Order: sequence, then structure tokens, then C-alpha cells
Amino acid sequence: MIPPMEQCIPLWPHLAPYTDQCPGQAQPSLTAFSLDGARGAVVIIPGGGYSHKAEHEGAPIARMLNSVGIAAYVLNYRVHPCPHEAPLADARRAIRVVRSLGYEKVAVLGFSAGGHLCCAAATKYHRGDPASTDPIERLSSRPDAFIPCYAVVTFGKYTHLGSRQMLLGDQWQDEALAHFYSNEEHITEDTPPAFLWHTAEDGAVPVQNSLLLAKALADHGVPFEMHVYPKGRHGLGLAQENAVAAAWGRELGRYLLEKGYGA
Repeated sequence: MIPPMEQCIPLWPHLAPYTDQCPGQAQPSLTAFSLDGARGAVVIIPGGGYSHKAEHEGAPIARMLNSVGIAAYVLNYRVHPCPHEAPLADARRAIRVVRSLGYEKVAVLGFSAGGHLCCAAATKYHRGDPASTDPIERLSSRPDAFIPCYAVVTFGKYTHLGSRQMLLGDQWQDEALAHFYSNEEHITEDTPPAFLWHTAEDGAVPVQNSLLLAKALADHGVPFEMHVYPKGRHGLGLAQENAVAAAWGRELGRYLLEKGYGA
């Protein structure tokens, strides 16, 4: 197998002022873990409560996907105190940028708050603007699959309050925004298929988040695969410390290869 090529791809190279809204944060970008011959790619969104990005939910996941022949791109997206529109704009743009590289399929994967952003990208996508002068913006941001991992799905009863507060800032009690970002409320028949996993004893983001998402997917006839492991803390990443939950990576690799993402 050809070693992956790691390089940084800025999302908005022609729009430097994007960084002005977020002092101290780098230009939103993708770190590419590309593979020659891979037919599909996965955009990886690390968690971090919309306040930072967890390193163990980025590059290690990309290398795991590379090991089975799938290309991966880790998203460095904007977080608090940026406006709440910023992370979703970055996720949409990331999907478009990766799609512009010529892959047959592009999935999006996210952990915890990154899983919330993953779900938002899958339920609030744009089909593309054919009149745009930017060829990347002409492409659809709808992922071909989405992979929420112990994700914050809802901003309702079972939410992770810190993620809601960090994303919405001073507007965190705004109920209209809470409904907008409660992703289970925005599933439709056109939502892409999903692979999701959680642990039943997650004490930070209750498993009800994934259960709510699974019910909404089932109610709308959207294909999905779900794994709930009995034990395990929040934030497991590859879950190398948990032999049972560590199966999620193998199951995901099999799932994506079956769907044609491999070399």
C-alpha cells in the first residue's frame, strides 16, 4: 500500500478575513491522508465540545481508515467564540473540497460535538450553486454517508449542555436555535445512510442521543447500522482500551468497503 500523503488544504484560501471572527484560531483547513486508488474518502471531524479539537479523534482515525484502503481528511474547523454558523459552513465546504478531488463517494464522520456537526452536515446540506464563480461552491455538500460516533445529536432533553453553550454562545437558551440544531428533528427520506455507535454507559453524552437519531432514521426509511457497546467512557476514539468497543473501527471499515470506498 502506498503511504498516505499528509498535507494541509485551506478551505477558504481566497477569504483570509474568515479568521478575523475567531482570534487565535487558524484558517479552517483539512489535513489530507490521501491514498492512491481510493475510490472514496471520509471527512473526519474531531470532537471537543465546540471549544477545541481532540487530537486523538483526528489523525489516528485517518490512519485507521488508510489501513483498509480508504482516504481520509481531518477537518480543523472554527469553534467558540466564532458565530454558530461557522462550524457548519466549514463542514459543508470540507465535503465540497474533498468531492472536488475526484472521489466517487465522500462520507463525513464525527465524534461527540464533532458528531453533532457531522449530523448537521448530513441534515442541513446544500445542493450547490451552479451560478457560483467558485467551482467548489457549485458542488453539493450532501455527504454520501454520515458516521456519528458517541455524538451529540440533540440540543433538547439529552443534550451535552457545554456543547450547546459553546456553539450558541449568548444565544444558548434560544429555543428556535436549539430546534435548528437538534438534528433528529431534520431527518428526511433524502438524508444519507448512516453508521453510528455509542456506549450505553456514556456519562457525558447520553446514549439517548444515538437512539433518538436511530428512531428518526427508521421512521423515515433511511438505511443505517448502529452499534451500542455496553461499557465505555465518553471520548474513546479508537477505543484501544476497550476490547469490545474497539470493534467499531473494524465494523466501520467493513461497512465502507462494502459501499465502495476502498481502493
